[in-house]
Amino acid sequence: MNITLWGTRGSLATPGPECVYYGGNTSCVQVTGADGSVLVLDAGTGIRRLGLALPRELERVDILLTHLHMDHLQGLGFFLPLRKPNVRVHIWGPASTTLHLHARLSRYFSPPLFPIFLRDVEAQLTLHEVPRGPIEIGAFQITAALVCHPDPTVGFRIQENDAVVTFLPDHEPALGTRKFPIAPEWTSGYALARDADLLIHDAQYTDAEYVSRVGWGHSAIKDALAFAQLAQVKHLVPFHHDPSHSDQELDELYAQLLEEMQLAFPVTPGKEGAQFEL
Repeated sequence: MNITLWGTRGSLATPGPECVYYGGNTSCVQVTGADGSVLVLDAGTGIRRLGLALPRELERVDILLTHLHMDHLQGLGFFLPLRKPNVRVHIWGPASTTLHLHARLSRYFSPPLFPIFLRDVEAQLTLHEVPRGPIEIGAFQITAALVCHPDPTVGFRIQENDAVVTFLPDHEPALGTRKFPIAPEWTSGYALARDADLLIHDAQYTDAEYVSRVGWGHSAIKDALAFAQLAQVKHLVPFHHDPSHSDQELDELYAQLLEEMQLAFPVTPGKEGAQFEL
């Protein structure tokens, strides 16, 4: 299983010289299986470059949307396979309490937000609502479950043979707790992340920033590290960097926290272009 990060920024795409190393594109990750199956996790602005890099002969691609906030959806209309009639594109994502997934996506694929309607997509498009029972795509076995974030939001646990990657890009497991972490059975996302070989997890705020943003659906960096420790993951990739955090600030934040916490597993802050092999 190969994992490639195409967009690691949270909330807002942030191009500029201060964000060159970690990148400015919003949430998008590619997972490629040994059989060539391709999963695209979220459709932030990073999905445009991902689409351009896919093999021309690819016949199917599956897009797994954690939720439909704009920073996780904005690039979808620019995903090249959607313009290819011979490609089967499957989109998996949450409905709301009042609207099916098709209706929710149609709000984005329509004026004034976008000039093309969902019905005009040229690819062979199939929509699937999550969470649901176990999902099998090629050699992948996928579990989706609701997690703590405003509006219906899911996380994904993806397994191929014995390798597991968990994707929780927008997640606030510390919400409502006086001291985090708490018992695993009460912790949002724990079952998805437990013993994962690689955890890609929301780490948007400093402790000081989080105080005024409780309930916004994102984690303080220290809480993300504590969550990974609780779940006994083997490798953590902090993700969804705040748009106000420059490369230098992120370097300093992680150097300080990792020295302070002395974790038993590696931590690699997510940057565009990074690849991981499981």
